[in-house]
Amino acid sequence: MVYEEDNIRLSQELFYYLISHRELDEKKNLELFRAYVEKDEVRELVKRQAEIAECQIEKYGSVIYLIPNEENYVLGFSKKQLKMELCRSAGTDKDYYLSQFVILTLLTEFYDSQGNTSNSRTFLKLGEFMNIIAERLAAGVEACDEEREEKIGLAFKDMKEIYDSLKNTDKLVKQKTNKVGFVINILEFLQKQGLIIFIEMDEMIQPTKKLTAFMDWNLLNKNNFERVRKVLGEKL
Repeated sequence: MVYEEDNIRLSQELFYYLISHRELDEKKNLELFRAYVEKDEVRELVKRQAEIAECQIEKYGSVIYLIPNEENYVLGFSKKQLKMELCRSAGTDKDYYLSQFVILTLLTEFYDSQGNTSNSRTFLKLGEFMNIIAERLAAGVEACDEEREEKIGLAFKDMKEIYDSLKNTDKLVKQKTNKVGFVINILEFLQKQGLIIFIEMDEMIQPTKKLTAFMDWNLLNKNNFERVRKVLGEKL
């Protein structure tokens, strides 16, 4: 198929914009947004470039997002990189899996896949979230034996052991060696990715429009949602 030169240029410009900003908002760049929405050829070329770069391009409302594939370590994060970002300096795989458990727990608190949108609440207080993490770890340990843990892919005993080894403090400190700091560090990482808003002064966590769009589109279809709830111990 022969493409028009102008459309090739537009597609390249559009893909570079997405690589640079990870999203294209209609309000910020109407010309490129309309080129993607209104020109089939441009849209096809952009998606082809994304496929080669191991990404997906998805439009939610008035925003176009660049979404790296799960194992895209160039535009996304590898396990090693995430461990360095989220865990203690001497963090093990157990620390890493605890960090992922914290993120999954946060998602299931904000989203329940019911109604027109999966978003079920607009904010969550840090203290409440800390209590929920502790409660779900304890419930998971109580409900799971080794065979059950292996089946669902989460070692609750190991994660609770790591969580309990973190120091307790009533202060809003950010060292990864204490419970509050460990969780805050994860929240700040998610905030940098544009997925949540963490208002430190009010100790409040809010989901962003971007996160809700992702959850509605892919992560919380009925099958995925039930699988996540089951893993977190809600239907053990």
